[in-house]
Amino acid sequence: MSFTALAYIIALIMAGVLLFGAVYFYVMPEMAAQMFMFVVFLLMGEWFSMLVNLPLVAWNINKVVNSRQFYDATEVFRTLSKHKQENFFKVAFYLLCFFYYLYSMIMTLVNESTDDIRTGSAY
Repeated sequence: MSFTALAYIIALIMAGVLLFGAVYFYVMPEMAAQMFMFVVFLLMGEWFSMLVNLPLVAWNINKVVNSRQFYDATEVFRTLSKHKQENFFKVAFYLLCFFYYLYSMIMTLVNESTDDIRTGSAY
């Protein structure tokens, strides 16, 4: 198994965790996980996967720069519709990423196995 396939497996697991925990996570661990996936894809040269993650990374950086990464308990009910819309967007984004990472992982593993069979190093 190549490093690319392993990275897609890790990204798939992280996207699943972020997908099912998007509403309950604290903001900073979610941002750190998203940044980690972005950096891994950048270092591996998986440019399309990196570009898929770029909008959410940019959004998270914008939130940190403008000091909006924490939720204020006294302001939540005033901005509830905004937070709800943001969380729906994140859930949809992580759902799409989950299936994209699943597809990419399967394609990487299939391409590796066909390359191994062609070269005669299948076992």
